[in-house]
Amino acid sequence: MRTTCAIALFCAAALAAAAVCAPALAADAPLRLLRRIDVPGFEGDFDHFATDIKGNRLFLAGEDKGTLEVFDLKSGTHVRTVNGLEAPHAIHYMPGKDRLLITNSGEGLTKVLDGRTYKVVDTIRLAPGADVLGYDASTRRAWIVTGGKNAGTKLGHTIVSVIDPVTGARFGDVQFDTDFTEGIAAERNGSRVFINVAGMNSVAVVDKTSLKVTAMWPVREGDNNAPIALDEAGHRLFVVTRKPFRFVAIDTLTGASVASLEAPPRTNELVYDRANRRIYLTGDDYISVIRQDGADKYGEIARIKSDKGAKTALLVPELDLLYVAVAGNGTTTAGVLQYAVLPSR
Repeated sequence: MRTTCAIALFCAAALAAAAVCAPALAADAPLRLLRRIDVPGFEGDFDHFATDIKGNRLFLAGEDKGTLEVFDLKSGTHVRTVNGLEAPHAIHYMPGKDRLLITNSGEGLTKVLDGRTYKVVDTIRLAPGADVLGYDASTRRAWIVTGGKNAGTKLGHTIVSVIDPVTGARFGDVQFDTDFTEGIAAERNGSRVFINVAGMNSVAVVDKTSLKVTAMWPVREGDNNAPIALDEAGHRLFVVTRKPFRFVAIDTLTGASVASLEAPPRTNELVYDRANRRIYLTGDDYISVIRQDGADKYGEIARIKSDKGAKTALLVPELDLLYVAVAGNGTTTAGVLQYAVLPSR
């Protein structure tokens, strides 16, 4: 009897400790799955999202099938597939013109589509391998990664071209001696742009006006820092490394790392939820939700089930929605997961 009671007490204590240490339970989870929208017949990877808030549209680049997938933003309904885009990666929607700028890798040109007909109305000639796009709202310029491993000619370096997405005018380039450059984040109220130079395991700090690299901050927690997001008011930059998968917070005043946590396998997106002071990391099988309790204090509060091949994501703060794209393969149907973002308590 004493042995049985001791075991029972031990188990109760262990369960209580687990309850304290475990991420958020379903009842108070920060995200709630609303629906899964399948994209039948799609095999392979998607890449990045964009929105047309006024027009109630969600756009998704069908990287491996050369498509633009269009959804109803609120309901998530799949509206149509636009073919003929080769290898689309990033999308920038221009509401004033009702046009879409879509970067394209390989030898193809970055394309501009009419937002009503989805016909190609213009092309922008950049170096081959156009991929990641970061938009600087303060200057209304787009920063586009080209060259490197995505170029059909296999350039040994990458070029970040700065353009006016409306006119296509090119203001200059920033070159890096690596074939792997990824995420871009721009200050809205400052003069800096941060670029993940993944092949050098560093963050480049670039002046918006001169396009000069003013600093290179090493990321020592891992290799191939790719996803990126910025908390400008809090002076913190967030990146995720891929070898190993780690979330890293960087002080933008000093360039020093101030926190590091485990990230989901194959994390391909990092989203900062400013209103709720959370970070969402999307990777295989689950979304890691990290709470920002202070400039240097971060902790995982939940692991929200997603799908194998869940990669890119987009937060729509105007609607309190988070979208996650799921690649299609032999075991998983391609689609989009729509989550409700629940407010912090």
